[in-house]
Amino acid sequence: MAIYKINACRKYLGENSYKMGLKSHRGEESLCPAIFKDMKVYQMAYRLAMDIFKISKSFPKEEMYSLTNQVRRSSRSVCSNNAEAYRKRRDPKHLSLRISDADSEASETLVWLDFAKDCGYISLRTYKSLSAKYEEVGRMLGGIAKHAEPFIPK
Repeated sequence: MAIYKINACRKYLGENSYKMGLKSHRGEESLCPAIFKDMKVYQMAYRLAMDIFKISKSFPKEEMYSLTNQVRRSSRSVCSNNAEAYRKRRDPKHLSLRISDADSEASETLVWLDFAKDCGYISLRTYKSLSAKYEEVGRMLGGIAKHAEPFIPK
């Protein structure tokens, strides 16, 4: 197995993914997790979506159907597109499309965070923390899209 496959899996699935002894659906050793929830990028995006949900509870009521709804929707969509990508990973084109969609939703979430900061709904500290984490999610998704081979079952 090529070293880059091992490193890609450690980076996007977690440090111990190569040692997990995962099995493919045919019983062969595999680097791909059995479920999408085991992916590091999914776990990070999910935690961020929950953080945004909690933070957005304090947004003004007049933002309920605009900023609040949009930032919650886009942050959750990062997770759902990641899950779809995992399920469609047998076809590299579908995997790439869904990973790209997840990355786009992460970028959209960053835009809504810009508005939340500039409107005074979140502190600069919260903004910087969330933005840095979403940038990391974007890098991880970009890496998966660029090096999809380890994620495609044989």
